Amino acid sequence: MKRVHIIISGYVQGVLFRNNTKIKARNLGIKGFVRNLPNGDVEVVAEGNEKEINELINFCRKGSRLSCVANLKFEYEKFKGEFDDFTVRF
Repeated sequence: MKRVHIIISGYVQGVLFRNNTKIKARNLGIKGFVRNLPNGDVEVVAEGNEKEINELINFCRKGSRLSCVANLKFEYEKFKGEFDDFTVRF
């Protein structure tokens, strides 16, 4: 199992990025969360199988239909198994 911390920047708030990420993550069986950051970026923390985590990272590179991703940074972290679902945090 893998855990990844992703920061996405660009035109990613107010364009359904969080909701589409939640739908994609749940479809992949990934657990974790997505949230907007005060600086305009979006943060994702996700746990799941390596293949599905990589699919989620690739999804975040493109974003939602209305978004425009300028940059994506990610870092693998130690798997913690702390999530029961994938949620949008406020």
